[in-house]
Amino acid sequence: MAYIPPFQPDRRLFPFESKWLDSAVGPVHYIDEGGGDPILFLHGNPTWSFLYRGIVIRLRKSFRCIAMDYPGFGLSVHPENYGYTPGEHAEVVGELIRSLDLRDLTIMGHDWGGPIGMRVALDEIARLRGLVMGNTWYWPLDAWQLKAFAYVMGSAPMQTQILKRNLFVEKLMPLGVKFPLADEVMRHYREALPTPKSRIGVAELPRQLFEAGLWLGDLADQVAEKLANVPLLLVWGIADILYPRTFMERFREDFRLAAVHRLDAKHFIQEDAPGEIAEAIEGFLSGVAS
Repeated sequence: MAYIPPFQPDRRLFPFESKWLDSAVGPVHYIDEGGGDPILFLHGNPTWSFLYRGIVIRLRKSFRCIAMDYPGFGLSVHPENYGYTPGEHAEVVGELIRSLDLRDLTIMGHDWGGPIGMRVALDEIARLRGLVMGNTWYWPLDAWQLKAFAYVMGSAPMQTQILKRNLFVEKLMPLGVKFPLADEVMRHYREALPTPKSRIGVAELPRQLFEAGLWLGDLADQVAEKLANVPLLLVWGIADILYPRTFMERFREDFRLAAVHRLDAKHFIQEDAPGEIAEAIEGFLSGVAS
């Protein structure tokens, strides 16, 4: 039986051709736009490749822009026998990279896309050109903000709200932007998660903030050991209360070649400042040898 995505994006907002990876867990959606050295864009929770539309539109003139949806997000399959853990998501991302044989690759990660992207960078280090990270992390929880968020969102009452009321989209996304999201933009996030069953992946990731502690600890050790000389650009929304500016200092402890671009933005920087991010990436990569 052919897979049918949950909805059809409006091409006025998402003017890209949908492509599909026949992954080990089922059909995974991605876009692949433009030409040149590749940039892979990795989303967090509860977003999908739609989050990067404004950046892709601007950068596809000069770069090959690839943005994917993890299983359980966006237009991708919602597998039955899948744990929706960051480790599993990283394996699927790795499948896509190898399938497309991406080389001289820059990986951008945001929110959970940060640790997922770091895992993939380690696994595919021979393909790597640089990293772009925004409002994210890659180490076990040590900041009170994220610990409190994980505790609250992992509780039974809030898990019910996430599954039944689509809490992440309906309440947290509007709080995570400096400039209000248009109704048609909210519709694209809402319709990607139309039922409680479709929100299992969204509900699992806040639980993984604690559950994936050992995975994150191993990741942090390997990042410091193996990625220290990889060029890194931090694009950071300075009005984000969950991912404060102090997180940038942790990145700069591990990465010798770290540049910083601060944004007048909250958590969902791609919604608040897509043009500024695209310009910063273009400038950054102009100085990084391919």
